[in-house]
Amino acid sequence: MSSNKVAKNAAWIVGTHIVQSLLSLVIGALVARYLGSDKFGVITYATSLVTFILPLMKLGFGNILVREIVNNPEREGKVLGTAIFFNIVSSILCIIGVTAFAFVANPGEPETVIVCGLFSLRLLFQAAEMLHYWYQAKYMSKYTSIISLISYVLVTGYKIFLLATNKSVYWFAVVSALDFALIAIGIYIVYQFKKTQKLQISFAVGKEMFKSSKHYILSEMMITVFTQTDKIMLKAMIDSSATGFYGIATTWAVMAQFVFSAILDSFRPWILEGKKAGEEIFKHRMKMLYSLITYLALLQCVVLTVFAHLIIHIAYGDQYMPAAGTLMILVWYTLFSFLGSARNIWVLANEKQKYLWIINLSGALANVVLNLVLIPFCGVYGAAIASLVTQFVANIVVCYILKPYRPSIQLMAEALNPKYCIDAAKKLLKREKKTDAKA
Repeated sequence: MSSNKVAKNAAWIVGTHIVQSLLSLVIGALVARYLGSDKFGVITYATSLVTFILPLMKLGFGNILVREIVNNPEREGKVLGTAIFFNIVSSILCIIGVTAFAFVANPGEPETVIVCGLFSLRLLFQAAEMLHYWYQAKYMSKYTSIISLISYVLVTGYKIFLLATNKSVYWFAVVSALDFALIAIGIYIVYQFKKTQKLQISFAVGKEMFKSSKHYILSEMMITVFTQTDKIMLKAMIDSSATGFYGIATTWAVMAQFVFSAILDSFRPWILEGKKAGEEIFKHRMKMLYSLITYLALLQCVVLTVFAHLIIHIAYGDQYMPAAGTLMILVWYTLFSFLGSARNIWVLANEKQKYLWIINLSGALANVVLNLVLIPFCGVYGAAIASLVTQFVANIVVCYILKPYRPSIQLMAEALNPKYCIDAAKKLLKREKKTDAKA
């Protein structure tokens, strides 16, 4: 692998997502002001339901596809085709499930049910996301980044049209599905020109993949419990406006998530290759990743804590000011959340997936209990505190208690040495020549 591939891959993802993020913040603020906290809260609620069921729809395939393509390039067409096929089938079932749940959980609220049903249509097109992992494995994320940017620009223009013509909340519920549909079409067309193998469906390959991926389904379902349950519980225990405030705070708390996702996506194949090259190289690369994630997350947390009130006031107006205090608490959970995502690369490389359910079940139970206790007393702030404590418990405390995962916590501790962050930065800035020689 060229020493510049990781840097170039990350640069394309980060560069295009910076533009998308800026557009998202501006248009998102305009939509929130237009819809008001109540209807915006309904959109946030629908987002949570769809996100909640997403791990079930993806069948855990997203966690193993890069490894499958890197280790078995001779059958990548079957791997991708099979993953997409099963995701399409599961997405249809999940759309029905989301709409049915909204109907049962929100009696007498037809608007909420319709919004949830329309918003869930995005799941059908998200099945094509399986192709993203092929681009990652081949270090060609510039294509998916460009396609995503073009799609987002078009969808942003459509949102402006909806605002200018005073459309109802139903039109905004469909926007997400339109975005994923355009991306799906784009990445499939490019794949047809860049592919080395045709997409094929193999039930034998699917069965084999599912044996490895099934551990991630329950694990990721548990993750969504302690990342999305708070919004669902806020609507049930308070109202849609509370969900809207929390949704605004969450949007800003994970504002830089695309940066961390780009780093993780670019480092993943590089680290998996390092595992094949030797244990010391693998450990050194993991410490580089942990260190970079830690210090970037701390920087984000400090900045958003200091400027939270100013951000909410300027972007959303006084009607959304309860989101400011929520943001000051909530942003700190991202430090432990992003470290947990980086840890999953270590888990995949060491094939310790079967223990993930313990970590995430612990987090899910802690989140539900904390929300039940704190929301009645602290409202939206209680949900934010619950999320922060949950992420720390799940990704640090429980991982240290579990002996098989304790080495990953040791690597995180060693990664607090800024030297590893500097090494990682040099790699991303293309100045690193023989980083692994220092391992």
